[in-house]
Amino acid sequence: MSKAHVTTTVNGDPVEFLATPGMTLLDALRDELNLTGAKEGCGSGDCGACSVTVDGRLVCSCLVLAPEVEGRRVTTIEGMAQGGQLHMLQQKFLEHAALQCGFCTPGFLVAAKALLDVNPDPTETETRYWLAGNLCRCTGYDKIIRAVMDAAAELRQEKIA
Repeated sequence: MSKAHVTTTVNGDPVEFLATPGMTLLDALRDELNLTGAKEGCGSGDCGACSVTVDGRLVCSCLVLAPEVEGRRVTTIEGMAQGGQLHMLQQKFLEHAALQCGFCTPGFLVAAKALLDVNPDPTETETRYWLAGNLCRCTGYDKIIRAVMDAAAELRQEKIA
């Protein structure tokens, strides 16, 4: 079985790895690049635990083949904090206690950031709709929604100031 040489950018850094034809992006991130924030919850794109962005578009990394990211820009949960400073969404998840076991948290954070990147002023309904592809067994979702809404408001204030 021949392997493909993949050259891409992950969290702003150029990376290279070898991928078998059926290797998913999730497996490449975890096994080849040691980025373990994205989790495999279902393996079928139904839970959102493996959410990442590819060229700014939210995707389930369990459904993307690793060779498909050749030359593209991948962002994972590990790319959210900058220089040891938590992203506003990460801070708000802590403040609102919007996590319990933490398994789904990276996927929710990546999805929420993707939402705020395209819509910095979402309604609660829009936020719930956007995050509907991410499942959580622990929190009941309300704290997650409140954290995202609070982060959106604060990020908008920072842009005005």
